[in-house]
Amino acid sequence: MDATMGFGALSFMDGFLGYNQIKMDPKDEELTASRTQQHTHYYTVMLFDLKNTGATYQKVVTIIFHDFLHNIVECYVDDLVVKIKNRGNHPHDLRKVFEKLRMH
Repeated sequence: MDATMGFGALSFMDGFLGYNQIKMDPKDEELTASRTQQHTHYYTVMLFDLKNTGATYQKVVTIIFHDFLHNIVECYVDDLVVKIKNRGNHPHDLRKVFEKLRMH
């Protein structure tokens, strides 16, 4: 919260279900296997319940926003805050953040 003090506009975003957008390493997919009588199923994306999901997601978000961090973006696990001192520039910065999200 201290990193957002003194800014004129803030947009809070929750990366709800963002964990499910991170692909599993193919060699780890079989570790998530469950079996029924007819089929074996496994996950191809990260599950929320995995041990390192939070840390992995934080690392991915940090890599994606490395050039924005502590400047116009603060991130904590799956929560993002876009901040700007001049309210007039806020839509422009939001657009840059959304473009980067779409790219990744």
